[in-house]
Amino acid sequence: MGQGSMGTRRFRAFLKPADSPAASASVREVFERLAQIFIWKPAELWPRRLTRYVLFELLKTFAVTLVALTTMIIIVLVVTEGMRRNLGAAQLLLLTPYVLPVALRFAVPGTILFATCSVYGSMSAHNEVVALKSAGISPMAIFWPAIVLSFLLSLWALWLNDVAVSWGRIGTQRVVIEAVEDIAYSTLRAQKSYQAPNFSIVVKEVSGRQLVKPVLTIYGAGEPIVMQAESAELRGNPVENTLTVLLRDLFADMGTIKARDRETFRYVFSLSESVERKSSDTSPSNLALRVIPGEIERTILDIERWEKRLAARASYALLAGGFADVAGPTWFAEKNRLRDAHNRLARLRTEPHRRWANGFSCLCFVLVGAPMAVRLRNSDFLSSFFICFLPILIFYYPLLMLGIGQAKDGAMPPQGVWLANLIMIVIGLVLIRKVLRY
Repeated sequence: MGQGSMGTRRFRAFLKPADSPAASASVREVFERLAQIFIWKPAELWPRRLTRYVLFELLKTFAVTLVALTTMIIIVLVVTEGMRRNLGAAQLLLLTPYVLPVALRFAVPGTILFATCSVYGSMSAHNEVVALKSAGISPMAIFWPAIVLSFLLSLWALWLNDVAVSWGRIGTQRVVIEAVEDIAYSTLRAQKSYQAPNFSIVVKEVSGRQLVKPVLTIYGAGEPIVMQAESAELRGNPVENTLTVLLRDLFADMGTIKARDRETFRYVFSLSESVERKSSDTSPSNLALRVIPGEIERTILDIERWEKRLAARASYALLAGGFADVAGPTWFAEKNRLRDAHNRLARLRTEPHRRWANGFSCLCFVLVGAPMAVRLRNSDFLSSFFICFLPILIFYYPLLMLGIGQAKDGAMPPQGVWLANLIMIVIGLVLIRKVLRY
């Protein structure tokens, strides 16, 4: 016989009345004290059928609502991205799988709150909670399924947050990159102009694949370069990550230098940079969680190297009397670089806490929503949901954004992001205690 059955027999033997009344009262007092401390009741007082019933109702309501809400969010996101990028129907279909994690990470917290308010509000309105208390069953018997489910959903939401900003963003960018040529031509036909992060094109008209009287403006570190031509053609190569502009009968204006070329001139852009600026790829909010520790170590090494370089230059200036060196543009450029590195380090350290806090909003919402719905005793699930969600919308999210902003600026430790979650947990435990006592 296994250890589990032996443990069960011992536990039941512990629950049996002792031989003497004094011993029986003593055992009962100890047991009741443990129950008060841990808000726990023995398994015999928790009917498994009741737990399965609550869990089934939660899962049923959660699944139906999640499918409906996620579908709506996907449609909004895909249509918005399609209008912003001027994508066709084929690109929109390819975009849908990559938008799914983004839609789910927004839908899951609100959906579990809605399911919790619906199920527990209905149970309380039909006096099922009162019946449980009358039968000597703790309301925690119906709260635990929601708490465990929300904990598992919090881990799933954390994973969705990570997937959405890494795999989802990269996939969306890949779809757009592969369609840049078609996007540019369709935009030029409709608007006679196309704007990219690193260049822009204005044309008189589009004839087939030929751009008539194009004006190409190239943006870089210095002054923009303006190129005019009689005609031009765009050729995208996703395999080589290049977008080639073929300009015929070119006239280029480069500020003080002007040039003319009667032959065909080729200018090659990076496809990825034509879709999104390169700096956004290395933004902490776009990095996977597994990459962030390495980025933190690399940023710390960069900070140490730049601090040593600035200290060495300042020491040399003091010894040699070259005070102009510590007041010139090179000195301030390096100080700005060091300041940007410190800002990046603060954002890198904040990002994991932000994603964990966002993910575990599911647990916080359930801890508040379940007892609140029981106390409201309202069978109208929409009323219960909005009564619970309105304080969350007014209080939780602004406080979460404040903590994230302060942590990214270095004004508070990265752990400060959890402040909104901790306050929600405390409020939820207070509400649960009131439900248990009254």
